[in-house]
Amino acid sequence: MTHEIWKVKARDACAARREPYWGPPLGEGKSLGFRKIDANRGRWIAKLRNHTGHHSRVVGDLTEHFDYDQARDAALQWFKLFESGITDDGYTVEAACRDYVEDRRVERGEACAHDAEMRFRRTVYGTGFGKTPLVKLWTPEIKKWRRGTGLSPSAQNRTMTALRAALNLAVANRRVSSDRIIEWSSIRQHRNAGARRVLFLDQDQRRKLIEHAPGAIGELIAGIALTGARPGDLRTARRSQYEPRTESITFTSKTGPRTVPVPRAAVELFNRIAKDKLPSAWLFSRENGKPWGHSDWDELVREAARRAGLPEGVCLYTLRHSFITQALMDGMATLDVARITGTSLAMIEKHYGHLVMHAARERLNAVNLL
Repeated sequence: MTHEIWKVKARDACAARREPYWGPPLGEGKSLGFRKIDANRGRWIAKLRNHTGHHSRVVGDLTEHFDYDQARDAALQWFKLFESGITDDGYTVEAACRDYVEDRRVERGEACAHDAEMRFRRTVYGTGFGKTPLVKLWTPEIKKWRRGTGLSPSAQNRTMTALRAALNLAVANRRVSSDRIIEWSSIRQHRNAGARRVLFLDQDQRRKLIEHAPGAIGELIAGIALTGARPGDLRTARRSQYEPRTESITFTSKTGPRTVPVPRAAVELFNRIAKDKLPSAWLFSRENGKPWGHSDWDELVREAARRAGLPEGVCLYTLRHSFITQALMDGMATLDVARITGTSLAMIEKHYGHLVMHAARERLNAVNLL
């Protein structure tokens, strides 16, 4: 028996009971019912019958703005999602991120998974944003979360890229409807976020940072400050890559292998950390001898910078930027700086051209022209 539950008078005449009053079918095996709680309250119930059995869910309470028409639309949407294999509307942002990390671990390896894991630990896990179900995730909320991360624009872009990938994977895995993609795909990356780094630490500040970073993190900071290498160059370097006789090291960077001289100021550091290590051992490692994972050092560097009284925003790349800046200001040839740091002349010109011009002008002024 069906009831005219779309009519207010018909609902008012119904007696309160647990069993819903069912309206006319919304399709084969699909129904919308009204559960009368008391004289003033009611609840809309959707029911689906298919080859797997009977399924039902509450689509909402009766309110001034959620009457029969809205309840019917919500029920039809649930039927659509259920038939496409999406049955869990409590799947959260954090759950999507954790599943993405595991997917990266299987598909791309531990390093890729670790990078995503560290980003989500800092910005998603254990937060109110992380507890948000994907079916209730909206564009303004994502933008608010991004602003609240406290990251630089470039770091926000990288973290947003990881989050977007995690949410897209949730869609691909049928954990949420593809209709939700528009909520995060419409968010644009910050423009000019990769502009020239402006935070430069002078020699005194670099020394203070190292002094306030004891142990393994201090060694890693010093290694970058003295070589200008990327953090990943030192993180993945083995003992066999350092040659103390020629005072050189071979980096296997993203730009390809390169052998560069170890400056005199760094020889003592490299000899000390290389002492008694097997060729296959990590040259730079954590206190427990295990290798540094990508971004493991972020908070340690920030804490050391705070103790040293340095400006906010100091990270390992600040040391690389400071090395390149100092080398160019002190008159080192652009080509030499590019080779040592594993970058291109185009990058040097783009981001440090003002320093190159200044150094050239100083050298030019020392020439006896007339």
